[in-house]
Amino acid sequence: MNMNSNPAFERAYDEMMERAIKASSGERKRRLLLDRFNEKLLAQNVWWEVRGDLKGLIPEMEIKDLKDGTRFSDYGFLYPIPRPNGLLMEADAFGTHLRDVSRWKYADDLERQNHLLIDGWRLLRFSRDDMIEKPRRCQQTLLAALSAWGFIAPRDRPKLNVYERAILHYAREQTCNVKIGELVEQLQVSYRSIGRHTLELEQKGLLILERSAGGRIMKLAPVRDF
Repeated sequence: MNMNSNPAFERAYDEMMERAIKASSGERKRRLLLDRFNEKLLAQNVWWEVRGDLKGLIPEMEIKDLKDGTRFSDYGFLYPIPRPNGLLMEADAFGTHLRDVSRWKYADDLERQNHLLIDGWRLLRFSRDDMIEKPRRCQQTLLAALSAWGFIAPRDRPKLNVYERAILHYAREQTCNVKIGELVEQLQVSYRSIGRHTLELEQKGLLILERSAGGRIMKLAPVRDF
């Protein structure tokens, strides 16, 4: 995990978990109180970097499957699409589905996934290794899914202004991540202006931003799928 402290994320995560625990009971509450290293990793390194907040994210989402059984997913996200076509996300450690499970549990996990897909749920699964070592790939997958599955409505995206178009064009022409200083030099505008426009592009799902421990934007990369 990126161990750099992000006070905004930590505060939002703690508040989300506190609300969920207070509102839950039984098996869901038990799961919420377990060690959630992988789940927090997904929220911090993937979801937070893409969305910038945890609004609408439901930890340990409770779901009814085809057999009317109760299942749980690490996270659910329903806005703006209601059940049963919401997004489910899961964080998997290497051993979760291979070394540390019985054949019965492995088969049941596959059947569970099949039932969720048949029911109309959208499902993304991320490995712990990728979330730690290749977070950008995970972020791009999430962004592509949110757009393709209608969780980012095109009508909600403001049009690009001339600076946003210039930033996006320059970033797409490069073969590596772009430093903020490069954009300042190329476009002859202030750091503050570049920061404002890059944040807008991030919100539109067109850029992925790398931040320092203090939250300052350091580098950026375009989302190639858009």
